[in-house]
Amino acid sequence: MKIAVKTIENKDAGEITLDKEIFGADVRTDIMHLAVVYQQDKRQTGNHKAKERSEISGTGKKPFKQKGTGNARRGDNKRNIDRGGGVVHGPRVRSHATDLPKKVRKAALISALSAKAQENKLIILDDAASKDHKTKPMAANIAKFGIESALIVGGKEIDANFARATSNLPKIDVLPSQGANVYDIVRRDTLVLTKAAVSELTERLKG
Repeated sequence: MKIAVKTIENKDAGEITLDKEIFGADVRTDIMHLAVVYQQDKRQTGNHKAKERSEISGTGKKPFKQKGTGNARRGDNKRNIDRGGGVVHGPRVRSHATDLPKKVRKAALISALSAKAQENKLIILDDAASKDHKTKPMAANIAKFGIESALIVGGKEIDANFARATSNLPKIDVLPSQGANVYDIVRRDTLVLTKAAVSELTERLKG
């Protein structure tokens, strides 16, 4: 399948042939959902923690005698029903990461790329580079494509000026090719790939 190549100023720069196995596969939203859940689980820090009874600072001495005071019996002041006491079954520091087979993650990324191609929300750039780091001219160039929400995927390294020029643009994300993932692709309306990104993603997903 052929698609036009554009410059950053939205001028014609030839055509490129996309691999049907990568950009023309069947869209599997179920697999894409699994990949998004997998990524979100991995992103959780899991550092939430509540103190349990054994971790509460204080004495273990019985506050008053068992009988004769008119109060409910109490062994110490660390009980969960006391103010400042321990928490029962509270959150602990742990990993929330889940497993997803590599083949499924690969299929999900192929499905996400194919979905953007089928929805005509895929733009190919000859290169993601900028002469300076100014945001205003970059915003004007992106506006020529008529997009407000996009993920731009470059080659192995992102041009420093291009990264700085797009850093303050809302709903515009920039990633190197090795950072392309299902979650960032589906959360933005348009996917913009450079020719280098197309080549590297094709090589990565066909291998």
